[in-house]
Amino acid sequence: MKFISSLTKEEYTNFFNSFAPAHFLQSYESGQTQKMGRGLIPCYVGVKEKNQVVACALLLKRKTPLNMCYFYAPRGFVIDYHNQKLFEFFVAGLKDFLKQENAIYLKVDPGVKYQDIDSEAKRIEGENNHDIFNSFLDLGFIHKGFYKLYEGNQPRYTIRIDLHQDLVTINKNISKTFMKTVKRSYNYDMEIKLAKEVKTFHELTQNNAQKDNFSAYNLDYYQAFYDNFAKENHVKIFNALIYPDKIIKKTKEELANLKNKLANKEIPEKKMADTNNLIKRYEKDLETFLPYEKKFPKGKVVCSLICSYTDHAAWTLYIGNDTLGTYTFSVNRCYYEALLDAKKQGYDFYDLFGTIGDVHTTYKNLAGLHEFKRKFGGEYIEFLGEFDLVNKPIWYKVLPTLLKIYRKLKR
Repeated sequence: MKFISSLTKEEYTNFFNSFAPAHFLQSYESGQTQKMGRGLIPCYVGVKEKNQVVACALLLKRKTPLNMCYFYAPRGFVIDYHNQKLFEFFVAGLKDFLKQENAIYLKVDPGVKYQDIDSEAKRIEGENNHDIFNSFLDLGFIHKGFYKLYEGNQPRYTIRIDLHQDLVTINKNISKTFMKTVKRSYNYDMEIKLAKEVKTFHELTQNNAQKDNFSAYNLDYYQAFYDNFAKENHVKIFNALIYPDKIIKKTKEELANLKNKLANKEIPEKKMADTNNLIKRYEKDLETFLPYEKKFPKGKVVCSLICSYTDHAAWTLYIGNDTLGTYTFSVNRCYYEALLDAKKQGYDFYDLFGTIGDVHTTYKNLAGLHEFKRKFGGEYIEFLGEFDLVNKPIWYKVLPTLLKIYRKLKR
């Protein structure tokens, strides 16, 4: 076997695409996105045996003062971790690579399940990968702890739907309240269309960022993400489009029809309560949509969801919506339509890309976000967490302080 410090795009991509467990964050296009959108330097390393790639990894390099650097391998390595001989050889190659690059350390957060957990994120009997966890420790990695929220580079938990199940089973596992809102969205003349521009999406994410108190990426980053992943057909933008004028026309007709039936006493007594509630809803709809009636004759995008893919799996990533998007349940509709699309395309799973391990946290709206994703009925997964492979122990300890000073001087 031979460690390769710079695989070609073709070598890297061919092996990556053949490896079913691979994560989109490990892809070649992910490295190019980080280069264009965040100024990081992607390095594509690997191992060859008989001139065939048998393992690889995307290492994102960030330079530091004093001609040093550190690396991050998002979601770990594209490798069979149970092949101990290969794993050990790869890590030995990485250690030499870090020395050659004058690197302080390498951080990894493998996309590998740690153990089966229940709805409270507590361990239960079942599958686990404690052996892989211990292998990282045995090879010199430092585990950074079992964090529960979003303290690391990537979430340590996710919810993932197995798309090998039939659609009837998938729908049955989804919360009834969630499916009810999806059905309600059909009342609003909503269309889900694939888009090829990110400006509208970015504008909607700014609304979410202000509302939920988080920092969204800038437009250039999202553009870089779309442009790079589109080259491999590994990205889709699902836009929820509504037509206020059509909604208003239909609502007025339905409201007039109901009031006419009431006047003519055509509504049975046992249905009066439901009828009155429906009238109130129609009146609320008119109040909500009338300000938009003439502003958007070609329709208005009220929600936009970006999904990323490998050849084997799908991930929901970023979403943006406005007040009309919330009112029309477009968020739920976009997620559901993306799920149906992933099932139709034959992917292995549909990943909701991150949740928390403390389901009762009061920090921000993380518990609410978890509850939303939990309603999909997928598997609640705990990953191994972050590990650091340290090349310069002293600098590793002082780096956080060094970076704080450096950033202050740059300001």
